Amino acid sequence: MAGAGVRLSLDDAVALCTAAAIAHGAGPEMARSLAVSAVAAEADGQPNVGLSHFLDHLDALDAGRIDGSALPAISRPAKAIFLVDAGGGAAQPGFDAAFDDLVSTVRDFGVAVFAQNNAFTCGSLGYFVDRLAQAGLVALAATNGPALLAGSGARKPVFCTNPLAFAAPSSEGILLIDQASSSTAFVSIRQAASEGRRIPEGWALDADGNPTTDPTAAMTGALLAFGGARGGNIALMVEVLAAGVGAATWSLDAPPFGTGSDGPGSGLFIVAIDPALIDPDFATRLGRHLARLSGEYGVHVPGRAKAEARRRAAAGGIVVPAEIHARLSGRAST
Repeated sequence: MAGAGVRLSLDDAVALCTAAAIAHGAGPEMARSLAVSAVAAEADGQPNVGLSHFLDHLDALDAGRIDGSALPAISRPAKAIFLVDAGGGAAQPGFDAAFDDLVSTVRDFGVAVFAQNNAFTCGSLGYFVDRLAQAGLVALAATNGPALLAGSGARKPVFCTNPLAFAAPSSEGILLIDQASSSTAFVSIRQAASEGRRIPEGWALDADGNPTTDPTAAMTGALLAFGGARGGNIALMVEVLAAGVGAATWSLDAPPFGTGSDGPGSGLFIVAIDPALIDPDFATRLGRHLARLSGEYGVHVPGRAKAEARRRAAAGGIVVPAEIHARLSGRAST
């Protein structure tokens, strides 16, 4: 049936994506890291940073924007600091390589920092903090990339969408917040352009710095921060953490992630804390509070919808759009 999706188990989806990444020049470890993170985003109900975005990574591998042979170099400038040079490769392998030691270090010292530079953009930022929360830790992450967002008072792009992600374990499930500093993600603008849809006012400027609802014009202009100057300030804060502290490329200096042969040299900054060292009852106490906020006050608790989508995907797999499945299958056999 034209346009019908293809249902895959999560394991089969990871295997398909891993094979596609290897076929396009990624080493086995990088291929699996990319595949697992993309399938996780798809399972969480985030298709914009799931398998469709995985195809962007394949294009980047072909063009050299991702060095498929890169191996992350991990150093420890202090006992509780992990500094990673991704070597022009993907963002995920360095985190995967450091993960067990990072968690162990947080257990020993109560807190640890992971700072990575020289990487491709990282897709779903929530993926990283969610994994740490599953290990019982509270985590905050920031990342940057090529300039797409006009900062406070600017009319030209100076920051990337510069998202923040936060996760904490609770007896009610993981609290997971993942949001950009921009009013919307760049992939949402690109999707609107491909579908011929207008975008809401307040999302973007055109190349001349004028407000626009034309997604094609927005792609050559600049995204706008959420909340005006406050969102712009958060974008600047993220830039300082991800590119400044992490010694990565400033967004203004980063090559585009969709064209050319040079990678963006993005930064990824994560701080993780073991709350149980301060309050052994943290997860239970937070769970009770989240239940009260949700049940008595109607507060939306971020992360619950993703967790439910993930449970459904684990049980019944994911439905991959036929066009994306065909492209992945074709690239896996290239």
